[in-house]
Amino acid sequence: MPRPILATVHTAALGHNLARARAHAPDAKVWAIVKANAYGHGIERAFGGLKSADGFALLDLDEAKRLRALDWRGPILLLEGCFDARDLESCSRLGLWHVVHCNEQIDMLAAHKTVQPHRIFLKMNSGMNRLGFKPERYRAAWTRLNALPQVDEISLMTHFSDADTAKGIAAQLSTFESVTHDLPGERSLSNSAGNLRHSTALAAKSDWIRPGIAVYGSAPDYPEHSAEHWGLQPTMTLASKIIGVQHLQAGDTVGYGSRFTADGPLRIGVVACGYADGYPRHCSTGTPVLVDGVRCRMVGRVSMDMITVDLSPVPLADMGTGVTLWGRASGSAVLSIDEVAHAGATVGYELMCALAQRVPVVVD
Repeated sequence: MPRPILATVHTAALGHNLARARAHAPDAKVWAIVKANAYGHGIERAFGGLKSADGFALLDLDEAKRLRALDWRGPILLLEGCFDARDLESCSRLGLWHVVHCNEQIDMLAAHKTVQPHRIFLKMNSGMNRLGFKPERYRAAWTRLNALPQVDEISLMTHFSDADTAKGIAAQLSTFESVTHDLPGERSLSNSAGNLRHSTALAAKSDWIRPGIAVYGSAPDYPEHSAEHWGLQPTMTLASKIIGVQHLQAGDTVGYGSRFTADGPLRIGVVACGYADGYPRHCSTGTPVLVDGVRCRMVGRVSMDMITVDLSPVPLADMGTGVTLWGRASGSAVLSIDEVAHAGATVGYELMCALAQRVPVVVD
């Protein structure tokens, strides 16, 4: 019998969350963001739940090829653009749209021989200070691109750094609009937090929204708001089983470093899941776990292949009892991936993307 750990990708939930994003921007088209192998879900596994999107956005040419192999004929956007002049040939062959965020990428286009002009998304650095042209250089970049026969339509985009915090989007939005107000082309502004938290301010300002983490059932502004608050459903469940039970007495310790000491008689369940499966190593005593759908607490230190759980709330739990590390449990019980990530001092994105190759994955 294989080791009893399994990840499940919920395609219906992906479709539901995509629809929630669309409901916050009903007049906009929606990019389904599938970078990082669809946030660890697997592009091929996630595709069925996301094909109602108007386009797919990602980083790698290999991921774009996989989408085309799935018979997706709609738009695909390279979010970081081309890394090498030869990538432009792949863009032409695969029909990809791509971001331009620096002069070097414009130089590549100017030297590129093509019969089919390229669809470009020109990125402004409105305050994120990662990629993009500074506001004072943005119009010059647009003018250069607009003069190139290698370029077809130019869309305008930026990325919000603080849409998930009290700082908000006002300053960046004002900067973007002051520079682009009279430029033609579609706009793409909203990430997940922008889409959910600032839908009123961004109404009719974004022709394409770019929801990422929200589509995968994680709240972009956790812990201020939960996924449930935004009407999002978990798209990944990580589940395992109890593979051993220990009976502790007062003073007994658990695991490496003896990080947990029992203050009285205690049944401990040993669960087949550890950091080699992608479970966050920094989670500690108190991290929530569902045992047979009942909320319990992890105790002690996370090991490579195992964690230990206090079985006090489930006295009937024993060898083989089901355990949910995050996602959906039996019945209607749900354990948010955000809550587990928060206990491990990280974010839901990392847990999804860190799911180990050794964990088998199924689709429901």
